[in-house]
Amino acid sequence: MKKNTKLIYLSLLSALGIVLGLFESMIPLPVAIPGARLGLSNIVVLVTIVAIGYKEGFFVAIFKTILLGLVTGAVSSLFFSMGGAILSSISMILAHKFLRKYLSLIGISEIGSFFHNLGQVLVASFIMKTTAILAYLPILVILGIFTGFFVGLTSMFIVDNTNISK
Repeated sequence: MKKNTKLIYLSLLSALGIVLGLFESMIPLPVAIPGARLGLSNIVVLVTIVAIGYKEGFFVAIFKTILLGLVTGAVSSLFFSMGGAILSSISMILAHKFLRKYLSLIGISEIGSFFHNLGQVLVASFIMKTTAILAYLPILVILGIFTGFFVGLTSMFIVDNTNISK
């Protein structure tokens, strides 16, 4: 892929991640759990990792997280989101690199979902200076099973039905 073409794809994918994140923030969840989200913008990250490359996927994850925090005005939650984005993208990159023979994109997404939740809770524990917040992790992980499945399934559909490739 040419450098300019890749840059255009990365720009469009980052913008799409921001739009999906904004859309997601307007959807009321049936359960009022702080930090619980659908993770729609993670579709973009997973598709980028698989279709374009590992460092590009990591870049999109970080870039969309920063811009989404600035656009929504949720700068205080930027640290939580960034912790989740870093762990999630690294775990999905490693899973794709070493486990793609054994896992579908749904499995890779589930791993990313777990590590995203872990990253958020670890950052919260560090900021609040307490490990009691770790008791919140099982709830987020259970919800993450469902959102991770949807993100993985959607990512599989996109990768299988587009001509974006490395």
